[in-house]
Amino acid sequence: MVALADFFWGWLVGSLLLGFAVGWISVVHRGPVLSRNAAMGLGGLAAVLVGLSLARLVPGRAGYWLDLFLALLGAYLIGCAVGSWVRFWVVARQSQQP
Repeated sequence: MVALADFFWGWLVGSLLLGFAVGWISVVHRGPVLSRNAAMGLGGLAAVLVGLSLARLVPGRAGYWLDLFLALLGAYLIGCAVGSWVRFWVVARQSQQP
């Protein structure tokens, strides 16, 4: 994983910045959420993919792409969370000013 971060650091930073921009731009909408079954399925799929990556059960090029996908997805999701949190913080501060 360190080799991926060393070689693809630009792509990881780009994914983080893209996630930050999407988190900042996205309007929070409290609509219908995923059903419990769909959320459990997505969580299970994520757990299986992370488990395969950590156990190194996928050999060769496919394992390399799996690790790269998970690293880029993690950076994107972290960027989305930080971007939406910063936007919430800025908007909440602006609404408190007289």
